[in-house]
Amino acid sequence: MKKIYSLLLMVVSSLSFGQTFYSENMGTPSATTPIASNVFQNAAPIVYSGTADVRSSLASSGYTGASAGGNVFINAVGEYFQIDGLNSSAYNTADIQLSFGINTPTAVTNVLVVEVSTNGGTSWTPITYTPSATGWTLATIAGGVIPSSATLSIRFTSTSALQYRIDDVKLNNVSASCTLVLGTPTTACDANTAGTDTYTVTIPYTGAANGTYTITPNLGTVGGDNPSTTAAGNITVSGVTEGAAFTVSVTGVTCNFTVTATSPECDPINALPFVEPFNYSVGTSLGTSPYWTSIGTGDEILAAVDNLNYTGVTSTGNHVAFGGAGIDAISPLTPTTTGTLYYSYLLNVDSMAGVTDANGGYLSGFSDGSTTFAGTVWTKRIDDTTFNVGLEVRTANAANTTFASDVLQTGTTYLVVVGYTIGDSATASDDTVSLWINPVVGGSQPAANITDTHTGTDMTQITGFFLRQDSATETPNLNVDELRVGTTWTDVTGTLSVSENAIAGLKVYPNPVNNGVFYIETALNAEKNVAIYDLFGKQVVNTTTSTSEVNVANLNSGLYIVKVTENGATATRKLIIE
Repeated sequence: MKKIYSLLLMVVSSLSFGQTFYSENMGTPSATTPIASNVFQNAAPIVYSGTADVRSSLASSGYTGASAGGNVFINAVGEYFQIDGLNSSAYNTADIQLSFGINTPTAVTNVLVVEVSTNGGTSWTPITYTPSATGWTLATIAGGVIPSSATLSIRFTSTSALQYRIDDVKLNNVSASCTLVLGTPTTACDANTAGTDTYTVTIPYTGAANGTYTITPNLGTVGGDNPSTTAAGNITVSGVTEGAAFTVSVTGVTCNFTVTATSPECDPINALPFVEPFNYSVGTSLGTSPYWTSIGTGDEILAAVDNLNYTGVTSTGNHVAFGGAGIDAISPLTPTTTGTLYYSYLLNVDSMAGVTDANGGYLSGFSDGSTTFAGTVWTKRIDDTTFNVGLEVRTANAANTTFASDVLQTGTTYLVVVGYTIGDSATASDDTVSLWINPVVGGSQPAANITDTHTGTDMTQITGFFLRQDSATETPNLNVDELRVGTTWTDVTGTLSVSENAIAGLKVYPNPVNNGVFYIETALNAEKNVAIYDLFGKQVVNTTTSTSEVNVANLNSGLYIVKVTENGATATRKLIIE
């Protein structure tokens, strides 16, 4: 079962030690893919071949620069992966460093054979390196081993039937006399809004103040400590545009470094209560919206046509659909450290066919921003058309999951509500989570269908809500709509509808808005007052118009509530601005 360890990567970047002149992360295959068919990071003149294949399972992790995407899978005697067309001729052999991520299934000594060639593979020279420990580690071969050549090839070959994996192959130019040491860079958003923000990259360093260093970023403004005059400190580059890849070179004395960073997603932190009706254009990836961040690789959580219907809940627009192995999505929330935090949504499972894991899989929950999850909702197959819903307080652990006895049907929409109570350390009370299936909309909080208690180290805060895809054998194809998160029962089960029929013939279109203008039509088409509110309840537009056109070109992308008053009647609509 995969973990959302990638949540940690939202603010951590990768570091290329020295000047990286070749880097390969193996791409992002959606399934087991032959070498010849895989889309690698590098194109011609680099050529990839071999009898191994590329997979997305068991993604690389645990070492600096782990890309967590595809990796080469080698599991038979003589099976190999070969890279041709490399050019290291611009660098001295003494300064060329090879590194690669390697996953070793057991603590063995017969590791993969690594060889280099300078004549197109006619002859090969083996390379000695320290055997990998169990799991993912980074193997590094220091200068003086990799030849300086315009026709360099590298080959990885197995001598056993054990399962090895290779990822993140890099060639760096690292001077042995360079004393400057760069640490792992981090990124932090300068602001968190629904629009395009900027971020700052911080690069710690030591071993400086021994000459003149030049810092050249592709974007942003250099600040922080100066390695030319300060022996140890932090280089900062601020004002880098959100969504833009970042590269900076640090050169001087005998040093030549390239540092790369991946942009964080500077999504707004959603105030509570948070309402998400998923009214995005059909086919839109949820992670690309201003309120969500994509986590991991694989297929997307996508907006799907139409809404889910449930008595007492007025749904509008579209919903999201997902299932199987793939990308997860997280939405940041105002941190909650005490009391109970609730979430609810409409759930409709298409089919349980193909879901074979006896433990089921989980599809939603709270996060504390790291690898600790809370209040996870699970589904478990009974047969192709029926299933149970379960609950686990912390963390996602199938062995500790409690399932309700209710037999739910595929193709039916259910209202699912979860409440997570953070324990009081002063009274040594434990964290508790409860689940309700189809409670009365607008009613008082009833007894829960199931409750689970955590007796270990308790959550200290909740900072996000996530939707996730576990695997093809654990997560069915399903649909989710009308997500709500709040601090009270009423926030998530109370006034779940808007006044849809108070104004006859009311139409608000297009929705989403993508050109800065939308239109309002009614049966009367009389003068109207139009007020627009953001999700924080702030009024951002208030206008009276006798025409159908409303200009919102000055508003940021996001979800808004439009309040229309005409001839004494009032109605509200949700509006998406792209």
